[in-house]
Amino acid sequence: MKLTGSLLAMVVSLPLVLACGGATPPAASGDDKGETKTDAAAQKDIVDTAVEAGQFKTLVAAVKAAGLVETLKGPGPFTVFAPTDEAFAKLPAGTVEDLLKPENKDKLAGILTFHVVSGKVMAADAAKLTSAKMVQGQEITIDAADGVKVNGAKVVKADIETSNGVIHVIDTVILPK
Repeated sequence: MKLTGSLLAMVVSLPLVLACGGATPPAASGDDKGETKTDAAAQKDIVDTAVEAGQFKTLVAAVKAAGLVETLKGPGPFTVFAPTDEAFAKLPAGTVEDLLKPENKDKLAGILTFHVVSGKVMAADAAKLTSAKMVQGQEITIDAADGVKVNGAKVVKADIETSNGVIHVIDTVILPK
């Protein structure tokens, strides 16, 4: 019996699934030659994708400090405008350290949810908008005249698909009013 496509992926990953306590195997797609391909990036959620990228250490630390890990690992979908470590470094000295303190958890959560849109908004769709309502409640402005910018922050890499949404990398931390 010849196994192809998704069935082969399931059979090959069954020992791994059993070893991991029944976790769902990665989705696979087969082509007409019976070869199996897995889109590893799209199998990871927003948090795991950010951790693996390596350029979001400050963002990940902030998400943990704000208690938002479980939310951003949830089903979503979410669109995250993710500031890099360099973007956080642009903030005044001591700002990040102050926000990471337990007593500032609510303020930090407000800033972070100001970077998140409910739903999956790809760059081509965002470029057609002039504003978007953030999970935090306020709106951001979107300007696509010279590359896509959100509240003045430039989108430096777009459409990083995850299992529960999409990440757009931005060069500046955007702050609510």
